[in-house]
Amino acid sequence: MPSAADRLEFAPHPEPGALRAFGLALLAHLLLGAALTWGVNWKRSNPDISFEAELWSSLPQEAAPRPVEAPPPPPPPPPAPEPQVKAPQPAPTPDVDIALEREKKRKLELKQKEAELLKAKEEQQRLKELQAKKEKEQKTKEELARRKAEEAKKLEAKKVEEKKQDKQKQAEAATEKQRQENIRRIAGLAGATGGADAKGSAQKSSSPSASYKGRLAALFKRNISFANAEDIQGNPKAVVQVKVSSTGIIMSAKLSKSSGVPAWDEAVLRAVEKTERIPLDENGKVVPDFPVEFGPRD
Repeated sequence: MPSAADRLEFAPHPEPGALRAFGLALLAHLLLGAALTWGVNWKRSNPDISFEAELWSSLPQEAAPRPVEAPPPPPPPPPAPEPQVKAPQPAPTPDVDIALEREKKRKLELKQKEAELLKAKEEQQRLKELQAKKEKEQKTKEELARRKAEEAKKLEAKKVEEKKQDKQKQAEAATEKQRQENIRRIAGLAGATGGADAKGSAQKSSSPSASYKGRLAALFKRNISFANAEDIQGNPKAVVQVKVSSTGIIMSAKLSKSSGVPAWDEAVLRAVEKTERIPLDENGKVVPDFPVEFGPRD
């Protein structure tokens, strides 16, 4: 069973200053009671005490001002004289003939003025119509001249285009002719012992083999580097004339026909120059001069 000492050990400690707080509260209650007692006694004091006082004014008083007399009113104005009304005089009787003559003359002048005004309007309208007609004729002439100029310009452009096409066709024909001649020369002269027109077996034995052309084309095509080939319309051909030595070393490469696309021409020419050397044919010979033809779609 726990003892009383154990219970005091775990009891809450007394708060410090409790006695002082109790003393202050008691003092405040005493002061409050004294204030209430004094207030009650003050209300019971004698209300009959009164005071009297007299007020004196030391300000001086001024005398009233003298009344001002008003001036007499002005005399009334004299009455205005009444206007004298003249008696109407009888109008003179005009002469009937003179009045008729004047009216006739006035109407005649009015008709003349109307006729002159009408004539002026008709003349002005005629001038306007004439001016409009001249302007229309001028516009028609200008339109005809413009059309003639356009037709002449189109005709001139057509002639220039036809000449250009004729030159291009002639150039293509000359290039094709040169190519055929080069092919014939390649087929007939490469390693031949006879003349250019030789028909013997020696001439046939010196011709390139059937697969040699394909081997050369594959060799050159492998070195072509062109990234935008799909952007080129159609399949324009670029022809490069190649000259090689007897051992297959490329001596020169020259563009003989343009494809119309400078970038593609340059790519084909670079591919030929990059090859540097071509292989020998089956008979141990090479073609000394031959064209290389490629298009973007080949």
